[in-house]
Amino acid sequence: MKKVILPALAALLLASASAALAADATGVIKSIDMAKNTMTLDNGSTYVAPESVKLSTFKVGDKVSVDYTMMNGKMEASSIKRAS
Repeated sequence: MKKVILPALAALLLASASAALAADATGVIKSIDMAKNTMTLDNGSTYVAPESVKLSTFKVGDKVSVDYTMMNGKMEASSIKRAS
């Protein structure tokens, strides 16, 4: 029985260590870098925009809501929308 439980537990620990955490943030756009496809909010957080979001539709000073996932040390946005 221990021969089955130990490998299963090890696999579970490895899978959870690489799991991404989803979150959301709201803020005002401080800067946009079209070359890197990133947006920085007034709190200093920088988000990588998905290809489905055209950063050219936003401008510095816009208030936005960002849904993102932390992947490989970067905050990768899944959606960026104007907030009120």
